[in-house]
Amino acid sequence: MTAPDAWTLLREFTDARIALGRCGASLPTQEVLNFGLAHAQARDAIHQPFDSETLARQLHTLGLKTLEAHSAAADRHTYLNRPDLGRVLSEESRKALVASRTAPHDLLLVIGDGLSSHAVHRQSTGLISALLPYLHTLGISPGPIVLAHQSRVALGDDIGETLGSKAVAILIGERPGLSSPDSLGVYLTWQPTRKRIESERNCISNIRPEGLSYEAAAFKLAWLLEQAFLRRLTGVQLKDESDNPALHGRVTPRIAPRF
Repeated sequence: MTAPDAWTLLREFTDARIALGRCGASLPTQEVLNFGLAHAQARDAIHQPFDSETLARQLHTLGLKTLEAHSAAADRHTYLNRPDLGRVLSEESRKALVASRTAPHDLLLVIGDGLSSHAVHRQSTGLISALLPYLHTLGISPGPIVLAHQSRVALGDDIGETLGSKAVAILIGERPGLSSPDSLGVYLTWQPTRKRIESERNCISNIRPEGLSYEAAAFKLAWLLEQAFLRRLTGVQLKDESDNPALHGRVTPRIAPRF
C-alpha cells in the first residue's frame, strides 16, 4: 500500500518529479513505470529524425522562404559523439549557402534539430508566427529561414557569418528532461562569426505550451533584438530586462505574457 505524502498537493503546480510517494522502501510501481515512460520519451526525442520537409511547407504557408544546411556531423551517431562537428557547417553546405546569393538582411533565423527534433516540430512554427509582427514593428528584415541538420548552438553563428547576417537567432531543440522532451531554446548572437563564444549569446529557454508561451518568448526575443540593434551587442553585456515596462521601447507585449 502506498503511504500518503503531504507534498502530493504540490504536484498540481509543477511537472517536476516530486511527491512520488513510496511503497515500503521503494517507489510505487506506477511511478517506476512513469519514470520508464519519461526516459523512453526523452531518448525518442533525441533520435527522432528531423522532418525538415514538413517544416518547410509549414513555413511557406507563412510566406517564408527556406534553405537547408548540414553540420559537419554526417549522421546522428557522429553528432552525439562529436559535439565539435555539430558546431560547424559541412563544406558542401557552406558552398551551397554561398551560392544561394541571399539578399541583404538584418536577422537570420535558423531552425536546428539539436537534441530534440520533437521540440522543433512542435514549437518552432508557432514561435516564428508570433515573432513576425514584432519584426515588422522594429523594421528588421529577415532572411530566408535555414533548416539545419545535426546542429549545435554554435552552428547558427557559422551560418550567419556565411550569409552575412547582422544577427542570427537559432531555434534549437533542448536536451530533453524527464518531464519535458519537447522544450525549444533560442540563442541570439549579434554579428555572428565562428569565433563567437557562449558568453556572447543571449538565451531564451523552455519554450513550449507547458513552459514559456510562444507569445511571451516572441516578446522577449523581440525586446532583445531591439536592444541588440541599438547597442550592437549580445551576451552577458545585454541583460534581459523585458519584464520591466519602464524599459519597453517600440516593443511591448501584444498579449499579456505568461512568464
